[in-house]
Amino acid sequence: MKLSGGVEWALHCCVVLTAAAEPVPAARLAELHGVSGTYLAKQLQSLSRAGLVHSVQGKAGGYVLTRSPEEITVLEVVEAVEGPQSTFVCTEIRRRGPMATPPSACTAPCAIARTMFEADKAWRAALRQVSVADLGRMVGTDYEGDVLGQVGKWLSRPS
Repeated sequence: MKLSGGVEWALHCCVVLTAAAEPVPAARLAELHGVSGTYLAKQLQSLSRAGLVHSVQGKAGGYVLTRSPEEITVLEVVEAVEGPQSTFVCTEIRRRGPMATPPSACTAPCAIARTMFEADKAWRAALRQVSVADLGRMVGTDYEGDVLGQVGKWLSRPS
């Protein structure tokens, strides 16, 4: 399974928004991350559709989190970008080929599908346990000094 790069950008934006005192324009977020504004706007739109960020209109407009960072999970961000579908899709391979199992004998998922579905559930459960606030705290320990405080100051400077 490979997640799109949009998940990483969306998570970074959510963490950055925890450091912002005011709404942050998409262009400012793009500048901070060194990414195309058009590309980042797609991720922000996904977050907005999922109700995780809100766009504030006007001269001082931009994006803000809709809930406290403690209440937004990494899984919510992943699902906002990638969708809620399982990472595994069973195509019933056992029903194909010269030794195909008849559909009537395939009333339950096979061992492979069961294993993959359980792995997906475990992965989602792990992501559900980590909040955007948790990520912010972890980012803070990755660097010397108050990195999110520095990000907040950078965001508040005129562009």
